[in-house]
Amino acid sequence: MKIELGLYASLSDYLPSGNTGHRSVVEIDEGISIQELLSILKIPRDNPKIMFLNGIHATGNEVIKDGDRVAVFPPIAGG
Repeated sequence: MKIELGLYASLSDYLPSGNTGHRSVVEIDEGISIQELLSILKIPRDNPKIMFLNGIHATGNEVIKDGDRVAVFPPIAGG
C-alpha cells in the first residue's frame, strides 16, 4: 500500500534513498504502526519526535492504512 511520508528537519535524512526534500510517497506492508515504520526507516526509537497521522497528533501505536499521511517532526523549541 502507498502512504505519504513527511520527515522534517534532521529527520529528513531518514527518507528512503533517492528522495529530496522532506516528503515522499512510500510503499509499505499493511498492518504496520507508525512506530514500526520508523523502525524500518532506522529512526532511533529513543529520538524524541512529534508524530501526526492525517493531520492529527499520534502516539505511534496507530496502524497505518492505504493513502494515509504520516508526518514526523523533531521536538520544536525556541525562545
